[in-house]
Parts: sequence; structure tokens; C-alpha cells
Amino acid sequence: MASNSSIEWTDSTWNPITGCTKISLGCKNCYAERMAVRLQAMGQINYINGFKLTLHEEVLDVPLKWKKPRMIFVNSMSDLFHADVPDGFVQKVFNIMNRARWHRFQVLTKRSRRLKEMSPSLIWGQNMWMGVSVEAEKYSYRIDDLREVDAAIRFLSIEPLLGPIQELDLEGINWVIAGGESGPRARRLEESWVKRIRDICIEQKVPFFFKQWGGPRKKAKGRQLEGRLWSQLPSDELVLYP
Repeated sequence: MASNSSIEWTDSTWNPITGCTKISLGCKNCYAERMAVRLQAMGQINYINGFKLTLHEEVLDVPLKWKKPRMIFVNSMSDLFHADVPDGFVQKVFNIMNRARWHRFQVLTKRSRRLKEMSPSLIWGQNMWMGVSVEAEKYSYRIDDLREVDAAIRFLSIEPLLGPIQELDLEGINWVIAGGESGPRARRLEESWVKRIRDICIEQKVPFFFKQWGGPRKKAKGRQLEGRLWSQLPSDELVLYP
């Protein structure tokens, strides 16, 4: 499992589950699927099944071995709340997160209904950040589901942003990430779409993180918006806002 990550808003990734299935528009060009196929071809043992959902009991205790505190993105290569992940395995992942209280864990899902249903049976430590993906306005119901979750930090990943989102109610939300799609079939991202999300965050005093413009070669486009980087985190003071 990766000890370091190139994802701009985390330090490390931890994947006790790999593989997934597509459920919404943002899944069309899934980066994790492309990566899983590549790792399978390289003979990486955790990807012997390619992108088929696979549980990895043997890596559950990895965060306990990392003694230096870090930000950890949980299941960057899957979705913890996938319907085929047993309740008991979700409980095991939460048990590790609660035991490794010196880390901060970021969990992200598109399956907000199951998250909402399971939430009362889970122990939500103060070191857990829970997020939902909202790649288009039609998925804003996921925000309502997230508000029902007793997580210390609730966040939105508006990535890949696939169209304009004119209105967002950020009550109870502590952080917003936005970004464009990357990869060979990346769909377009309009600057006006990003600025609208940024402006909503400013209006509602929610920290905003712009991850990338994306595209086939995402590094070429960078991640500046109107001449500056937006890298705010939930702990940032509101005085950072212009």
C-alpha cells in the first residue's frame, strides 16, 4: 500500500479494498480503473483481480505501523460503502481508524445512501473526515445524506466537475474540493464553473481547495485559479478569504 500520494489534498493512501463498479457520470473515465489494469499487467499482487472488487484483510493494520501522523485517503482505489463490501469489513476499517487516532483519515464515497444507513452503527472518531462526490448538480442529494453523518469533518469532492452547479447549500459542510477530469478522455472544464463553486464557498465561509484543471496532461495546465492557488483546509482561519 502506498506510503506517499501524489494527490494534492492528502499525504498517503490506504487501500484495504480495491476495485469498484460504475454508478454515476463521474465514473465514466475512472482513474482508479486505469491504474488497476496497469498494476495488474505489472504483476502487482493486490491487483491480480484487476478492477474487480477485492478485500485485503492483510493490509488492514498498515496505518497502525505508520507512527508519524499523516493525512490518509482511505480506498483511493475503491469505495468503502460499495454494496458488495460486507458491513463487518466496513466495521473493521473503522476500528483501525479509531485505533490509529494520531492520523487523520479521509473517506470519500458516491454511495451516500448506504453511508447514511450505516452511519448510526459506526463509531465516528474525531480524526475521521467523511466526504461525498458531487460531480454534477443531479447528485446534490448526496450532500443531504452526508449531513446525517456524525463525522467531525464533512466534505465535498466536486471532481470531476462535469457542468455548472449554480446553487449549493453548504450548511454542515466543512470543506469543498473541486477539479477537472484528467486522463486521455478527459471531459472539458469551464473556468466559470469553478469560479462559481469558489464564490459559493466564499459566500458561505467554507474552505475551498482547487485541485486541478485536468486534461490529458494535467500538469501542463496546473491548478491556479485567477492567478493564485486555492489550497484551503478545514482548519484554515476565515481570514484567509479575500
